Amino acid sequence: MTAAANTNEIAAARERIDDVRREVARVYVGSSRPVDTILVALLAQGHALLEGVPGVAKTTLVKAFATALGCSARRIQFTPDLLPADITGTYVLSPRDGTFTLRAGPIFANVVLADEINRAPAKTQSALLEAMQERQVTIEGDRFELPLPFLVLATQNPIDLEGTYPLPEAQIDRFLVRVSMGYPTAREEAQMIKTHGIDPPTSRSVLDARDVVQLQAIAARVYLEDDLMDYAVAITGFTRGHPRVALGASPRASLGLVRAAKAWALIGGRTFVAPDDLRAVATSVLAHRIVMTADAEGEPKSRERLVEEALAKVSYRRGMRAI
Repeated sequence: MTAAANTNEIAAARERIDDVRREVARVYVGSSRPVDTILVALLAQGHALLEGVPGVAKTTLVKAFATALGCSARRIQFTPDLLPADITGTYVLSPRDGTFTLRAGPIFANVVLADEINRAPAKTQSALLEAMQERQVTIEGDRFELPLPFLVLATQNPIDLEGTYPLPEAQIDRFLVRVSMGYPTAREEAQMIKTHGIDPPTSRSVLDARDVVQLQAIAARVYLEDDLMDYAVAITGFTRGHPRVALGASPRASLGLVRAAKAWALIGGRTFVAPDDLRAVATSVLAHRIVMTADAEGEPKSRERLVEEALAKVSYRRGMRAI
């Protein structure tokens, strides 16, 4: 059995995490919550879906985050004519010796920015599924491992715009968290104009790929009591039996909720997961996985309110067991 992370490991890890947060804050002006939620996805070895109207710095945030990690990063601009091979790569014929060699696609990077992912049709979006779930791609029957760490940061516009396609539910379920980015406050917007008005700042690398893998290993060893596992399952189970829900959160969501809570505890500098850690990440992990009934889907933030209802009605008690 793997030993739980100790206090010294957690303290050292938190210092490294705070370095990343400070570097991103030099470029991204706004609430710290989106940055922390992306950090949760990274530490929990998941992926993040950023939603927001155009112009709220989704791409700026992702690029600053990738630079601060010091890992290889590639950007894929999704368009209606993008093909799956444009993402994964393909074999090309070498005229000199008549052999085929692999031309690796942009998916072979530690951090992949899938910009405006909902502008490509489902066939192209599905090219990411194997990579996101298995950390591998299959090209012409050959299997290739992706580098570690591997993180997909996808952006999309939440409103219906011409030339966009909804993501399939199977792909949405592969995103550990959804990051909802709203408009900045008046003070934040004024600070953004002042910061970026003349010479836009740039972030610098404060980690490397090896550091990130070590942080992920520490997050996985944050202590979690069995009672909190039952609490996580009870929260996701609430979403499956609600009368206004057509499709509740999957078992993968329960696993993601636990992993995200461990990452949130690490960000907070704790060696153990508390009930408040599960509650803090529940909306980001669960809301985007829920499909509401037809009469409830049109209501603003209906899925977020459902998760809030689950947190209000499902109580945590030591010794609780799921029925």
